[in-house]
Parts: sequence; C-alpha cells; structure tokens
Amino acid sequence: MSDRTFNVLFLCTGNTARSILAESILRKDGAGRFNAFSAGSKPRGVVNPFALKVLEASQYPTEGLRSKSWQEFAEPDAQVMDFVFTVCDNAAGEVCPVWPGQPTSAHWGIDDPAAVEGSDIDKERAFVQAFRFLKNRIDAFTALPIKRLDSVALGAVLQEIGLFAGVSFGRPKVA
Repeated sequence: MSDRTFNVLFLCTGNTARSILAESILRKDGAGRFNAFSAGSKPRGVVNPFALKVLEASQYPTEGLRSKSWQEFAEPDAQVMDFVFTVCDNAAGEVCPVWPGQPTSAHWGIDDPAAVEGSDIDKERAFVQAFRFLKNRIDAFTALPIKRLDSVALGAVLQEIGLFAGVSFGRPKVA
C-alpha cells in the first residue's frame, strides 16, 4: 500500500499572518506527508511582512505564499482537503463553505500577532510567539499515527492539540 499525502488547509479571516505561518511550517515540516494550504474568509490580499520576516529568519519557505479566499478551496474542482484548521476565533465563528470530501476539522486559535501595537520589536515578538505556538501544534499533528486512528479519536486528539499553549482568549470551549 502506498503512503498517502494528506491535504491540510489553515483558515483565518485575513490570511495574512497565522494561517500563512501555519502553511509554511507544515509545508517544510510535513513535506512528503502533507500538502499545506492557507486561506481567509475575507483575505486582505497581502502577506504581513512580519510573518515573512519570522519565517525567513527561522529558515521556513516563503515562496508562493499569498493571501487568498477560502472559496478557492470550496469549488467543485478544488483539491479535496483531509484536514481544515481554523487558527483565529473570527474564522472559527463564521459559517464555512462546504468542503469537498468532508475533512476532519479543529480549532487551533492563536492570538493575532498582526493586532499587536507598539514598536517593530513588539510586533516581531508577537509573530515569533505565534510561530512557536503553531509549530508546537503542527509538530504534535505530524507525529500522530493518522492512519491508525479512527475519525472520532482523530477529531478528539486534534481538538486537544488546539488547547496547547497559546490558546487565544476568545476561544470557544471544546465540549
């Protein structure tokens, strides 16, 4: 039996920071096992320069990263996603499109580093922290024996990963 590559979509509202960070992290750390994508419900059309700076400093790929609508992934001819993760509370609270293939989903809320005000050092620090929190969650995700877990167990574990350090304050409670 050949190894299967899983498609993963990270969602946020603007698709400028957290979802972009997550896409790049999984693209590198999950290469060969996962295809990583990101999108937003209301994409701003640009990637935050601090996201790019932190990714480059950590030696993560930035080529091809762009702010785009989640509608690209809901079209009938779109790639089927196996997993969809919301990384901001706004996107988690919105009515998402119907994703082809009914992917497993979870909420991994992280405070928005793009909302931090202050000096460039303060802003960069917020992006580094968001990067670290997302990397920890993605590391846990990529270590899972996905093929050996049933969908209920997998969903529960993915929700637990969303509770790792860095949970955003407005995060809804998981039942």
